[in-house]
Amino acid sequence: MKRELLITFSAFFFMSLTAFTGVYAGESKEKTVTVSENKVDITGDGKKDLVYVKGVPFEEGAQYLKHIYLKIKASDGEIYKIELEAGYDPAIIFRDLNHDSVKDMLISVPTGGSGGLSNFYLYSLKDFQVTDLTVPEPLAVSSQFEDGYKASISIQETGQSYSFDLSNRKEEYERLGLYQDGKLNEPTELMVLPFGTLKPIKFKNDRYGLKGSQRINGAYNADGIANLESTWLYENGKWQVISAEVKELEAQ
Repeated sequence: MKRELLITFSAFFFMSLTAFTGVYAGESKEKTVTVSENKVDITGDGKKDLVYVKGVPFEEGAQYLKHIYLKIKASDGEIYKIELEAGYDPAIIFRDLNHDSVKDMLISVPTGGSGGLSNFYLYSLKDFQVTDLTVPEPLAVSSQFEDGYKASISIQETGQSYSFDLSNRKEEYERLGLYQDGKLNEPTELMVLPFGTLKPIKFKNDRYGLKGSQRINGAYNADGIANLESTWLYENGKWQVISAEVKELEAQ
């Protein structure tokens, strides 16, 4: 009797284990979506390579991709994979940005949120070697609100300075406690965001560089003051800032 019970219990245990394993395996299977597919020579051998941008949605039908990567089927028969950070709607552009006569891969991945920010990546596969070229660092800016509903910024890389008259926002700033009768309550900096956009731009010598835009906000993200636009050129293995300009936003 004991032997029969042991056999019955063992059979039930293994059946349960098999069922559990099957469910677990099914749940661990993640659906991968292909965001884009391009045929372009990115190795410099004159043959087209197949470049996929792929992602795994957070859940079925979701726009947010919790896992994003490049999958490259190169002309040498090898497959290369480049991991990227999570985000929304990744996009890829092919341009020769380091001026070695081979197209590079510039990838943007919006992060979502009110800041309108994206993560940017720049890779080369010249001679079948994956190289992270990186993108420029956002401009370093010192900023501050000033008495009389004013503000100023200074761009460290170029030495340029700009001032802003924010008197049309005085009621809101007084309500927030930023000012009292036009006097700043305490030292407060502006919000200078990283790159919101970073796109290829062609210079007069037919070489490609990048143009970036950084948003300058006041007391909160929706309190837009200006855009800081900059152009960059890759020279001697690093990015050089060519120009910087602040463009004030129209008053709302």
